[in-house]
Amino acid sequence: MALQLNDVAPDFRAQTTEGEINFHAWLGNSWGVLFSHPADFTPVCTTELGTTAKLKGEFDKRNVKVAALSVDPLDSHQAWIQDINETQNTTVNFPIIADPDKKVAGLYGMIHPNASDKFTVRSLFVIGPDKKVKLIITYPASTGRNFQEILRVIDSLQLTAAYSVATPADWQDGEDVVIAPAVKDEEIPVRFPKGHRVVKPYLRLTPQPNK
Repeated sequence: MALQLNDVAPDFRAQTTEGEINFHAWLGNSWGVLFSHPADFTPVCTTELGTTAKLKGEFDKRNVKVAALSVDPLDSHQAWIQDINETQNTTVNFPIIADPDKKVAGLYGMIHPNASDKFTVRSLFVIGPDKKVKLIITYPASTGRNFQEILRVIDSLQLTAAYSVATPADWQDGEDVVIAPAVKDEEIPVRFPKGHRVVKPYLRLTPQPNK
């Protein structure tokens, strides 16, 4: 069975560029982002890892730990990091998992035989503090990820985990949110004291409650 939303993220032990990790223990009470790369020394991945390093402050602010994965071995990762730091004007500040036996890639369904039977696809998983998968995005190897969108989704996931709300299309942090259908009309004034407006009985909006 393919890994699905709200499944427990598979635990594993692996060597990384920052030493051996036990994934669940390494995450602790943090949120996590685990994302795969088709191979070392590939152009799009080089830009992605550089971008991730530059966003460390944004991930830290959201209590998110980031780990990358490639099926290449550790010595290859270490050499690649030098290139990433040089070409992207940054310093890689998160672990890159070595997965030469494809064990972790297999656990997370990162090998898609119709795309490539050798390399991982460009998959990304957001994992909650409960160790359950909250988001799965899979890109083709030719398309780089949008990390501002990933941060936006994490903001939404963290907000909606804490309040009975959902985020509408193209929502950005600080904008109005949708009150969950399970919240009764008479409960709204107490639960959302900033006020609300009714567009339709099923579409009720309120200012973002944690702002």
